[in-house]
Amino acid sequence: MVVIILEKVPASLRGELTRWLIEPHTGVFVGHVSAMVRERLWMKCCSKLKGGGALIVWSTNNEQRFKMDMFGTTKRHIVDFEGLQLIRVPINTS
Repeated sequence: MVVIILEKVPASLRGELTRWLIEPHTGVFVGHVSAMVRERLWMKCCSKLKGGGALIVWSTNNEQRFKMDMFGTTKRHIVDFEGLQLIRVPINTS
């Protein structure tokens, strides 16, 4: 299982991802693809963001049963806490 979430990206990138994954909500893509296809889709996302941001989550054999990666401009960040991947949301100080 793979989930890709895109923020502020060109519509053409979203269109390309719909060839491989379904888009149940704007910017959210879900599907079941091989590791090679997942990596190639992620490389395509990273190369065509144009100022946006992307998050990928995929199933794997670890404690959490999934891994995450982020690229581009996002408000949240992945933090490794003793081997667990957690999402850090910065406190808005303004």
